[in-house]
Formats: sequence, structure tokens, C-alpha cells
Amino acid sequence: MKAGHVHVHAASHGGLYSRPFIESFEETPMLVAVFTYMSYGILTIFGYLRDFLRHWKIERCNIAREKEEQKDFVPLYQDFENFYNRNIYMRIRDSWNRPLCSVPGAKMDLLEQATHDYNWTFHYTGRVMHDVINLGSYNYLGFADNTGPCADSAAEATMKYGVGVASTRQEIGNLDRHEEMEKLVAKFLGVESAMTFGMGFATNSMNIPALSGKGCLILSDELNHASLVLGARLSGSTIRVFKHNNMQSLEKLLREAIVHGQPRTHRPWKKILIVVEGIYSMEGSVVRLPEVIALKKRYRAYLYLDEAHSIGALGPRGRGVVDYFGLDPCDVDVMMGTFTKSFGAAGGYIAGKRELIEYLRSHSHSAVYATSMSPPVMEQIITSMKCIMGEDGTTMGCERVRQLAKNTVYFRKRLREMGFIIYGNEGSPVVPMMLYMPAKIGAFAREMLKRNIGVVGVGFPATPIIESRARFCISAAHTKDVLDTALSVINEVGDLLQLKYSRRKRQPSLARPFDDNVYEDIDD
Repeated sequence: MKAGHVHVHAASHGGLYSRPFIESFEETPMLVAVFTYMSYGILTIFGYLRDFLRHWKIERCNIAREKEEQKDFVPLYQDFENFYNRNIYMRIRDSWNRPLCSVPGAKMDLLEQATHDYNWTFHYTGRVMHDVINLGSYNYLGFADNTGPCADSAAEATMKYGVGVASTRQEIGNLDRHEEMEKLVAKFLGVESAMTFGMGFATNSMNIPALSGKGCLILSDELNHASLVLGARLSGSTIRVFKHNNMQSLEKLLREAIVHGQPRTHRPWKKILIVVEGIYSMEGSVVRLPEVIALKKRYRAYLYLDEAHSIGALGPRGRGVVDYFGLDPCDVDVMMGTFTKSFGAAGGYIAGKRELIEYLRSHSHSAVYATSMSPPVMEQIITSMKCIMGEDGTTMGCERVRQLAKNTVYFRKRLREMGFIIYGNEGSPVVPMMLYMPAKIGAFAREMLKRNIGVVGVGFPATPIIESRARFCISAAHTKDVLDTALSVINEVGDLLQLKYSRRKRQPSLARPFDDNVYEDIDD
């Protein structure tokens, strides 16, 4: 939904929402959209001109391409994708793949790199850029650290168990810590049972085919992650896509599915599975979970919720989007999440009813064939999760969850006041700031890095072609001083590159304290 400026959804949907649901998707200004399309058009024209020069060996092409003697073979690369890489991505390639040589905390160290052939190749100068403010890592609660209780327990586990299990869980790779971790995850989420996997992407792509198959219908949000899309395709189910976070679109598909049934035969679907995410990592939007659950119950469908970005990062107790809305976890049939963000580890989980988990233990490819999770990674998860739950005897975890919520509201509010267009929900620590024009992706990242701030730029094909953006990820490890420094630089670079596209009335403010009144609804 891109129409309008700010959408506020309170307890108007039959009392579904216990707190205001505030999202912001400001429309792209018409002039900016026109200039963005013109930018891509000019780049495309020059791209074809340069390809013509490369074809006649006038200009050298360094990127991978088909050899002349292979012209009769099926192409190994998609033509447009390769064209885009050669002529557009290559111009701003220096903004990505920068090696870190430190922990990705609130600040980080980067290896300096240089290029002498316009980004075709890079070499390292040997110099290190120290104390670069990190606004790009998914380290939402600041647990990705090499000191403290998590690092200590991971080191102890390494000494006791080693670094790898070298077997699957079903053979001789099942450790006592695996069992303890899964019980802890189930307790944390408030469900009967849980199982864990060594890779977050595989948790989706390998488990959805075990839950859905031929004769089943998957209703997928149009902005779902690639792992969900791949899992749905591998399942062999019929897939229908509804508009992002649009409940009218979802209900229309549910009604049609019930009324018409399967194509040709019109038999009822074996099962209908609604697949959504907690926080959408490109839009910064939070799923309208109360409405999704209401629709699921009304039409007797199943709900698969991917909480990769929301678990640990949302809710007064850090229990994710279910906790954020104060809902019952039992209303979500399949709860999925990853340990790669808020927990500073690796892997993922599926949680729900005991029957569901027992079924997946014997039917999931990711469970049957994949090597067990590494012991130090497990220990990182157990320690950080106990910290969030308060079972470590401290209030540190709870304080981090509250600090993240404070930082998120403060950062988003200040960016809007400066005149930037910001997407997403007010509670989402993923903060997309719109850049639009392709040249501004690289320019913004370079100018920020010159001022010792590391950011992530995102463009086509990860976003719609006219909606390039910078994606900030806020962390509990960020202090107010760090955020104020970053905001001051973003304000300066925004003026330099003319990025303040918002047509809202600006409120001049550069240094203001945290407004504790804003966070009253975050309290328990």
C-alpha cells in the first residue's frame, strides 16, 4: 500500500488491535519518479552503446560472459541480468562487499579497498578504517560480540564439544545441548515444541515442501523473502500472491479458494497455507497479524509466520510480532524464525504443536540430511535467549529490548523531521530511507563512508526499479550519542545529495533528548 502519507490503524477492526498500528508509506514525488526513469533510460542507452563497442573489441569487457565458441549452447547467464551487472551495478559495486576486520557491533573496522579499473577489480591498500559507525548489521540486540557472557559460554562449549558435530541429528550428531536449546526455544515462544536447523534459509526452503504439496494452496505476500518463495515453489503447491499487507486482497483470494476449489476439478483444497513475515526486511513494515489471524480462523486456513527479523526485536518481552500485538502464540500454526539477527548466531527454528514438530523431524529434508548445528553457535543461542528471558539472573536482556524500541522510535522520528521519506512501521528497527535515483545509491554510501559511517544501499532487483533506498538497521548497542552523530551526518549528506524528498512540513531539530512519553506503550 503506497497511497497516502501516514496510515493509523487503532482498535477499529472489531477491537483486533490493542495498540495503535502506525505505518508510513509516502508516495514517490512525480518529478523524482520521472527523473529516476530517465536515469535508468540513459544508463540503458549507454549500456547498449558500450556493449556495441565491446562486441567490436573497441572496449574491453572484464565480466564473465559466453565465449564465441559457445554461442550455440543454452546461455549460462540471463541476458538482462548480465547486462544490468555490466553496465549499472558495476558503477556502484564499490559500495558493497567491504570486508570487516572486527565484530559488527555499534562500531566496526573496515579494510580499505581501491580500484584502478572502474570497479571491475579491487585491491586492499592494507589500511584499516577504525570505529566506523555500523548502521547495516542485523545485530538488533547487540549480542554479536566477542566479549561478555555469550562469548564466554561459546568458548567453553568449543573446549568441551569442539567446533563441529560432523553428523546429522538422526545419526550420531544429536547432543544434549540440542535438546536443551529446543526446549528453551519452545518455552521462549510459549508453544508446545520446537526444532532447530543449522541454516535460516534452509529452514524455510526445506520445511515448506514438507508441510504443503500437490492439491494444496499457498497464499503468499508479494514481498515475502526468497527462501519462502523457493520453499513454496519446491512444494509443488498452487501459489497465489496477495498485495503486501493488504487484508482485502488476502480475503478475496481466500473467498475464491473456498468457492471455486482446485482448478478444473473444483474439489476443495487439501489445505490452504497463508505465508507471511513478521517484519519485512526491505519495507520495514510489520505484518497486520491480528487481521491475518482473524481471516485464518474465519476461512479455516493455516498460518506460517516467518519471524526472522521480528523475533527478539519486537514486543515488550522480545518475543516477536505475536508479543508486539499481545496475541496467543497458539493462533499461529507454524512459527518460524532465525537466530542470525537478534541472537547474534546462525540457524533457524520451527515451532508449534508437538504433532507438527514430530512430523517435521522425520519428513523435513533440512532435518534428515543437514549436519547438526555447531556447539559454540548453540551456546550463543542458549545464553542470549536466557538473557532476554531474564533467566541469567540479570535485567540486561529486558533493558536491551527496551533500548532497541527507544532507539527505533527516536531514529525514525528524527529522520522524518529532517524531511526524508521513511518507509515502514514505527516499531520496526529496519528503517528504509528512500534514495530513488540509481546514481544516488553509490553516492550516498560513499559520502557516508567518507564521514566514517557504514550504510547499506539497496536497489533493483531487490526493490522496485524506482524505489532504491538506504536501509538502516538500528541496534540496542547504539547509544544516543552514536545515533545523534549518524543523524547529523545523514542530514548533511541529505542536503549535499538533495535527498529530502518529503512534502511534509519539516520540524527543525538537531539535538533533542529521548521523549520517554513516546515509549509508554512499550512498557509491560
